[in-house]
Amino acid sequence: MSYGQGGPQSQWDPWKPNSQQPWTGGSDGPSPDWAALADASEKRNRRRKLFLIVGGALATVGVGTAVTMAVVNSGGSDEANRPTSSVPATTGLPSASGTPSFAPTSAPPALDPKEFVSSKAKDTAENSPELMFPGTQLTMGSNVYKKGPTADSTDCATGVQGTLPKVLAANGCTRLMRVTYTKGDAAVTVGVAVFDTEAQALKVKRQADSKSIVKALTGKGVKSFCNAAICRSTTNSYGRYAYFTITGFTNGKDVTTKDTAVFTMGDDLAEFAFQQINRRGQAQASAAAEG
Repeated sequence: MSYGQGGPQSQWDPWKPNSQQPWTGGSDGPSPDWAALADASEKRNRRRKLFLIVGGALATVGVGTAVTMAVVNSGGSDEANRPTSSVPATTGLPSASGTPSFAPTSAPPALDPKEFVSSKAKDTAENSPELMFPGTQLTMGSNVYKKGPTADSTDCATGVQGTLPKVLAANGCTRLMRVTYTKGDAAVTVGVAVFDTEAQALKVKRQADSKSIVKALTGKGVKSFCNAAICRSTTNSYGRYAYFTITGFTNGKDVTTKDTAVFTMGDDLAEFAFQQINRRGQAQASAAAEG
């Protein structure tokens, strides 16, 4: 029979907290082997130091791997986000060797279209009522006018009346082209008189009065107009051309200031005559520049 606490005796470990050195309670037991204990302690110290060295090396390898992965991933991300077109490094750019110099050039001055329709010497392109007023109808803005008969004569007096025959003859008219357009019950005749110089056409414009009238041109389905009724007329010039309009009703009705459609019709055809003369000048100026 034994007395006291049961269970195995605890083993003393100098490196383990709360462990106790066994005590026999008497002097007759064997004494501790201090040399063996010291040797065991030294072995444990060496094992611990080796573990710390190996663990530190492994930790260093792990950190190095993580850094390497981070560098690789960073490079891949930068490549993916880089735009397809980027500015090259300065080493790839050509170096400037001074201010570039160019041979002096002098562009020829632009040719004035009006110059080519201001004199017989330069205005040499073919001309006719069909070239001056092409097509079968004319559209000006929202207005559409149907083209009617045309006339062409070197005897300018046959196509005008009132005081205009005398004015044309006095200033050397060489040709008179006429064309009529209609819209509804209204009609307008445009007359284009040709001279050798711009000065002659300008004189006609200044000398013409309210009785200087181009004759209304009828036929080809266009009824007679502006024979006895009051009609509206205009006079103008551009280059060596003077152009006239007379607008009225084909039913014999007089034109009044309230008939705005008639005024618009006459203005449209006068504007178209100007545009066609100007285009003639543009075409000849372009041809001269290319030649």
